[in-house]
Amino acid sequence: MLTDQVLHCRDCGVDFTWTTGEQEFYQSRGLTNAPSRCPDCRSARKAMGNAGGGGGSDRGGGGGGYGAQREMHEVTCASCGGVARVPFVPRGDRPVYCRDCFGNGGR
Repeated sequence: MLTDQVLHCRDCGVDFTWTTGEQEFYQSRGLTNAPSRCPDCRSARKAMGNAGGGGGSDRGGGGGGYGAQREMHEVTCASCGGVARVPFVPRGDRPVYCRDCFGNGGR
């Protein structure tokens, strides 16, 4: 059972609470480590574009307005059979919808 945890920020030294909701979010994303920075320092670091180094990614794509163009992939809409352009490679285990069908709840 998850409980709120008080953690210590490695950048500013302030104590912050890592809530059970945040822990559940981390688990749903497959993340196993608790955050080492408070929300303010995480936001500041994101705003700098990770200029401080650390574990980047060489997968390309991305987003977030850093000037990189997303690679789009064409797939068949699971609802209407039309062409859907998406910014990820579908795994095949979940339906993918075109813009119109997605906006209508997949109908």
